[in-house]
Amino acid sequence: MAGVTKVKIKESAEELRELLKKQKTVLGKERIQALYLLKIQQVKTIQDLAVVLGRGSATVQRWLKAYAESGIDTLVSRKKGSGRPPIMNTDVREQLSKELEDPQGFKSYEEIRTWLKAVEGVEASYKVVHDTVRYRMKAKLKVPRAVGIKHQPEAEEEFKKNSHNT
Repeated sequence: MAGVTKVKIKESAEELRELLKKQKTVLGKERIQALYLLKIQQVKTIQDLAVVLGRGSATVQRWLKAYAESGIDTLVSRKKGSGRPPIMNTDVREQLSKELEDPQGFKSYEEIRTWLKAVEGVEASYKVVHDTVRYRMKAKLKVPRAVGIKHQPEAEEEFKKNSHNT
């Protein structure tokens, strides 16, 4: 009969059910479910299994081939894409973090860009520097608010003493 799988599933139905409960990703659940349905013989052919899972038969066939070749661990493991490496690596981030802790700090993100280029040799755009410092490192620039020429610290202290905190 065409489409009948010749894959021998080593795990028992109970083991597969437990594995199915432990899966955290949809991808892992689908793949374990495919093995489980074949093990309990709810489906006979790969075509039927593909219809039940809502996947293409070529996809299901690829899963079963991966299972036959390398086992269940490889079937449910997810490969992480390499992606583009970050412009600022961890060493540069640590150095920048130390500089941000300095009481003087930086006055602007443009100043951070200049520092990165001069000291670390990293040329990053304003957007990258802002995103990294503000959102990834959760740091803020240490820039005090401007104080007016007529500012009187004594009057400010007097106001704080006499105001009612409600």
